[in-house]
Amino acid sequence: MHRSSDSVELSCCTPNPLHSVMASQLTARPSDPVEADVRPVTAKADLVVLGRVATGVPGAPEAEGIAVSGGVITGVGSAADLDALVGPGTEIIKQGDGVISPGLIEPHMHIWTTMLVYPWPDLSPISNPTFDDVVATVKAVAEKTPAGGWVTGKLFDPSLYEGEPDLTRDILDKVSPDNPVFVLNASMHFAYVNSQALKIAGIADDAPNPAGGTFERVDGKLTGVLSEGGAITPFLAVVPQPDQQAAAGTIIQILNDAAKVGITSVREAATGVVIGTGEPGLLHQLNGMRRLPTRVSTAQWALLGADAWKQAGVTPFGGDAMVRTDAWKIVTDGSNQGRSGYFEQPYLEENSGGHANMTPEEVLALVNAGLDGGWQLMVHANGDAAVEFALEAYESALKGRAATDLRHRMEHVSFAFPNSFGRMAAIGASPSFLMNHVYYWGRVFRDVILGPERANRLDMVKTAVGAGLRPSLHSDYNVTPFHPLLSAKTAVTRIMKDNNEVLNPAECVDPETALKAITVDAAWQIHADDRGTLEVGKRADYAILSDNPWTADPMSWDAITCSETRIDGEVAYSA
Repeated sequence: MHRSSDSVELSCCTPNPLHSVMASQLTARPSDPVEADVRPVTAKADLVVLGRVATGVPGAPEAEGIAVSGGVITGVGSAADLDALVGPGTEIIKQGDGVISPGLIEPHMHIWTTMLVYPWPDLSPISNPTFDDVVATVKAVAEKTPAGGWVTGKLFDPSLYEGEPDLTRDILDKVSPDNPVFVLNASMHFAYVNSQALKIAGIADDAPNPAGGTFERVDGKLTGVLSEGGAITPFLAVVPQPDQQAAAGTIIQILNDAAKVGITSVREAATGVVIGTGEPGLLHQLNGMRRLPTRVSTAQWALLGADAWKQAGVTPFGGDAMVRTDAWKIVTDGSNQGRSGYFEQPYLEENSGGHANMTPEEVLALVNAGLDGGWQLMVHANGDAAVEFALEAYESALKGRAATDLRHRMEHVSFAFPNSFGRMAAIGASPSFLMNHVYYWGRVFRDVILGPERANRLDMVKTAVGAGLRPSLHSDYNVTPFHPLLSAKTAVTRIMKDNNEVLNPAECVDPETALKAITVDAAWQIHADDRGTLEVGKRADYAILSDNPWTADPMSWDAITCSETRIDGEVAYSA
């Protein structure tokens, strides 16, 4: 079902549909950060790890081991080189077949929204190859659910099925006549409900569209398809949500999932959307009870307002080595695959190219609030018009301000124009690409949603590098799974999953550039210059991989597995 992308007018202050609901059920007071784990660096190493070391330093060969003292790398080289750093108390690990690699960096993911849906059944195309499989999965869940209990699902994406079929009210009524159903789209911009859910939420066929959302209709009857936050919120108010204890456990699981693929640092890209300004405090509390499986850097949700964050004691670059508040997050448009990304030209067979979520004045005010507060900016922009829109706000807000090393970012930058990257370089901003757009959605963007010309402008990593930028690659988890090496492989090959064709080979990058985008350049973007390579003076954050990506064929990168991750030389995850 092709929905009109201009059917809803969004207010800049429309809350995330998850925020207002969960705030009443999950509460966490901001707390003082846990004291950083600072240990003295001594002449003799606490730990020496021997084996194949992939330093990640451009042009550097493999080493035979690393030495660690106080969580810091104090030696990299041959086994003989490291002998002088071995003392009576040094732990020596002979790694065997595994490759000691820099910990991978995930620069844009979502802890809080993922936490809400983590236990829900998976309705993604990855787990359900056909739309019939999706319907069958919902039916199977309904048959196992007691009468009256909610049937839920996550990650449904009609854009990846032939004809873009929706989970309409009629379909869901047939498979779940006695249970309310709520399914969330992978983008979280859409949801799908049945008649029982509509009844519980008190939404009748003649209900007016809410501010910031649309109840879709055909011939005056609700279809069960909900568009944007205002329409989704009434249902989240009645769908059972986790209590704080369950939420805490799920957060640990999410970060452990990241550690399983070699990730040692993440940037949470919408902090505050679920329980508000208490989210950094809860992360500190969890880390105080048990060290988190990964380091977490957070981007504060700008729509909550600068005063709210200040009153909560959340400040730029505050926190400690495990949990730090770094950035200011603004979202200018929606989802390209859902046709709510903002484009200068209409979508194929549509009359609209989507819309911006805010007026120019509103986005400029939010950008200025972030700059005035001393935050690194992270501005979400998917469509080409949204990229231009965001760049204009950056250029206007930064004019006349003193230069800083805040390393402002543009998120996704899915369909920029080639000259957009030079403008980014001029204002000191860098892009972070959701490379999985090429892998999972490249074909449908080309053939169904946007056409070949615009599809060739998807995730222009090479153009960005050519403009002198240091791009990163991200998963947008849980929009796509954690898998940095798959993102890097896709940057090198630009192979699309469903047809194995290459989307615009002119934008393929070399292996070293792709690996930098998930290690040292991603670390630079999140202000983590002490990570990303295995060098003397860097933190001992590393992963044990089954092969060395710096020497292996990029076509094999997505098959590389991780058996262990360490933070400051201490085990964070072990298979």
